[in-house]
Amino acid sequence: MDSDGREEAAPLVVVADCSSSDARQPKNHAIDTHILSFAFLFIFSAYGAAQNLQSTVNTEQGLGTISMGILYLSFTFFSVFASVVVRWMGSKKALVLGTTGYLLFIASNLKPSWYTMVPASLYLGFTASIIWVGQGTYLTSAARSHAKDWNLHEGTVIGGFNGEFWGFFASTQVIGNLISLLLLQDGNEGGGSTGTGLLFTVFLGCMLLGAILMCFLSKRDEKEEDFPSHASIATLLKSITAPLLEMRVLLIIPLLAYSGLQQAFVWAEFTKKIVEPALGVSGIGGAMAVYGAADAISSLLAGWYTSSLFSVTVIVSFGSVLQIAALLWLVFGYSLSNGALGSVLPLLIGAIWGVGDGVFNTQINALLGMLFKRDTSFM
Repeated sequence: MDSDGREEAAPLVVVADCSSSDARQPKNHAIDTHILSFAFLFIFSAYGAAQNLQSTVNTEQGLGTISMGILYLSFTFFSVFASVVVRWMGSKKALVLGTTGYLLFIASNLKPSWYTMVPASLYLGFTASIIWVGQGTYLTSAARSHAKDWNLHEGTVIGGFNGEFWGFFASTQVIGNLISLLLLQDGNEGGGSTGTGLLFTVFLGCMLLGAILMCFLSKRDEKEEDFPSHASIATLLKSITAPLLEMRVLLIIPLLAYSGLQQAFVWAEFTKKIVEPALGVSGIGGAMAVYGAADAISSLLAGWYTSSLFSVTVIVSFGSVLQIAALLWLVFGYSLSNGALGSVLPLLIGAIWGVGDGVFNTQINALLGMLFKRDTSFM
């Protein structure tokens, strides 16, 4: 108040307006997608290559093979409860927890024995189920928040975020195989400072980088996504099982089943029956690197062109036609050839199959994000 008794205009109004303007500045949620993609790139470049080597480097009484069997049995069992854990912890904490199992598994390979590998595999099955549910939940939540804050088409953003993530993830097959090829090219399989000892030490370093990146993820405002903060276990279980009774889910299940089967085919039958006879054991890494490169490129492209259920249908149909054509070729037209042609054909088939796999990965996850908007933990 001045000397005449009049109130002075308060400059705080201007300050308040400035802070309000800052508060309205939309957040770039794509940064979280970049961080998540790079974290998975480091983690699964190491894990994917380590998984491929289990039956080769841990041969004593089938330790490597049995450990992988225990891992996936554990993963199957704990997947039933993974959504409950993610809802209770929140997606960011679930992602950080998920990395611990991969770290322990790689560390156990430095001193492989029944007392290290089996417990590590059992624990990894649990954390793997957590990290994958957390990934789907976090990525979809980030995409929806980004679309809302920037007034963008939600389906397009979900497709783009999934395309980037799965493109990075597919690249792990290239990077991991090349690291293995480089460090084991002389046939070194011993421990210590050379061979597999050095390889798993490098892999452990990759895992640590991925785990550190996970800690830089923003915490999602999960209440906006209808995550019950104090719900009972019975309520959470009901919310998980209820979608399984929906017709939309029943129609998607065949797609999910086929996606898993076609990946099993390329990792087992394709490498054994097509690649090895033509290129030898040493050529498997190169063939799978080509497969991974095609997978990564198709994931990015499919994500860019995803915008609606119609676009998902068209893109999935394209990938299906490619893989059906490749299967028909293998059954009725393919034969082992000599010379350059015999070496090129397995690489070409791997590239075609990689395109189909990239399509299924991006489009199925984008489809789930579009159809189940009020239950992101179902992804």
